[in-house]
Amino acid sequence: MVNLNQYKGKRVFITGHTGFKGGWLVKILNILGAEVKGYALIPNKGPCFFDALHIDHCCENVFGNILNISHLSDEIKKFQPDFIFHLAAQPLVRLSYEDPSYTFYVNAIGTANILNAVRELDKACTLVMITTDKVYHNNEWEYPYRECDPLGGYDPYSASKACAELVINSFRNSFFHPDKYAKHKKAILTARAGNVIGGGDWAQDRLIPDIVKALEQSEEIILRNPTAVRPWQHVLEPLCGYLHLGLLGGKQYQSIPKAFNFGPCAEDTLTVEEMTAMAIQLWGHGSYRIETNTEQVHEANLLKLDISLAKKELEWQPKLNASQALEWSLAWYLDYYKSPSSIAQLTDKQIDEYLSL
Repeated sequence: MVNLNQYKGKRVFITGHTGFKGGWLVKILNILGAEVKGYALIPNKGPCFFDALHIDHCCENVFGNILNISHLSDEIKKFQPDFIFHLAAQPLVRLSYEDPSYTFYVNAIGTANILNAVRELDKACTLVMITTDKVYHNNEWEYPYRECDPLGGYDPYSASKACAELVINSFRNSFFHPDKYAKHKKAILTARAGNVIGGGDWAQDRLIPDIVKALEQSEEIILRNPTAVRPWQHVLEPLCGYLHLGLLGGKQYQSIPKAFNFGPCAEDTLTVEEMTAMAIQLWGHGSYRIETNTEQVHEANLLKLDISLAKKELEWQPKLNASQALEWSLAWYLDYYKSPSSIAQLTDKQIDEYLSL
């Protein structure tokens, strides 16, 4: 099993560090002793993890757009990273219906820009490209999807991420082939995870942020898909999986698989309605109602991932079940609303506790 302390002193470039997952990744790497540079859009107004934790003080902070290939390439070349974690994206399913062209442009072309920039990097570098669990052609069955299953995507977001996987595979075959690693020294891998929960996520149209907003404002929670089953996992689970993958990728690029699922154990499933009821109990008050809008856009009702490959090859496995993930998440929000100035202490405590499990 790899030791994450190997990131100490390493130069790590993160796209999307102003986002929820990106901010948590910066904090983890801070604790591990890495030198971090973040490249992302300025966060939207309103509460966000980036502002709550002063992420701009935790790394070299650059505001930029991954669609600006010259700026992106310059920042990567100046930093000379040992690792790149690409998290920048348009990540919302419902927003992808409103602006599909932008979603495809950011998620597919933005990914190509990262990979093209790395072609000019004259040093060894491992790239972990984050896509989503939704890249698979979803048949809405009980069978957990494996990395070898067909890619697809019903909605524009899911399809754009499947496109990103094709872009990554094309660049890998064309410019970073494993058989020629000794020459190019670039390891290109993809990580698929979804339905990540944790403190500091205030994005629209996500279950936990919607629940927390409603509870904090003493409003009724509205559920669109109460019976939907998702691979709920705390944000620290996939992020540490990505870090495991990064360390192994550069060392065994020629022999390991190039795509990995990260999710909870197959038997650890809760519906949207079950998660909501638990959240209300943990918060101490609240209520919900089910929205019966037949005009709403299509969203998958059932999605499970097979994580046996990550268990076998990376010796990674989940440490928290869905109930624990929700408890940690709600504890973060409750502490934040009680004392925003001290939330960094709880964040560091949760990271330390997770790493010690």
